[in-house]
Amino acid sequence: MNEFSIFNLTDRFELGGYMYLLYFIISFFSSTIGAMSGIGGGVINRPLLDALSPMNAATVSFLSGTTVLAMSTYTVIRGRIRGGSKIDQKTMLPLAIGAAIGGLIGREIFSYFLRSMDNVNHVGGIQAILLLLVTLGSFVYTLNKNKIHTKQISNVVVCIIAGLFLGTLSSFLGIGGGPFNLVILYYLFSMTTKQAVENSLYIIFFSQLANLVTNLIRGNIAEFELMILIVMIVAAIAGAAFGSKLHHKLKETSIERLFIGLMVALILVNAYNIYQFFQ
Repeated sequence: MNEFSIFNLTDRFELGGYMYLLYFIISFFSSTIGAMSGIGGGVINRPLLDALSPMNAATVSFLSGTTVLAMSTYTVIRGRIRGGSKIDQKTMLPLAIGAAIGGLIGREIFSYFLRSMDNVNHVGGIQAILLLLVTLGSFVYTLNKNKIHTKQISNVVVCIIAGLFLGTLSSFLGIGGGPFNLVILYYLFSMTTKQAVENSLYIIFFSQLANLVTNLIRGNIAEFELMILIVMIVAAIAGAAFGSKLHHKLKETSIERLFIGLMVALILVNAYNIYQFFQ
């Protein structure tokens, strides 16, 4: 039996129709916001699932990462079909490759914590603490970004290192991406908000794809009802389609306000989750 399928009997549960509806709403909402703002959606659905569902940290991480992959796959393919891409392959491809490798590293770190800690919920608590800290840092940076002198990095090695950092962090947290994606793109590459959104989703796609393929090869798949995954993937694609349309209609200032408001909400939700995990 693999390490992700060993759960207490209390982790097994029957789902009523209302629970499927709840998972659909969470996935649709997070994917809509993720596609609009470039954070991927996992940074929303991960803490919401932690707070509202009876599933443990391993299951939530897997479902969150998989639905984020579905959302980012849709947005990347849609962008290719529509044309007019804002992705600079010379810098973003090395960064995406670094993120894919980082995704594997983050998964190994997560596995180590699962093996080392007696209470799997404490792993979720550690994730919530780290997510709270990086969200708070991203919030402070975003409020002051107009005062910060940004870079225009083109060095391949630096791009790969940045990708490694983003991929490792997002994979360990089980969120696919996050506010820190946008902060890195703002600071290192002097991107506008809309450029950062598209490039962030491109990075998320590579890191989550590598993460999922590795889990499938190694058999590290958490136990859950298959219908939950189907519902969340369908909702993720629908949310990505809706969010992409809104993204093209909104002004950059509106997207920035959405991003700031979202981070405030995430800080509060993660603070609540930390309290719950360590009770």
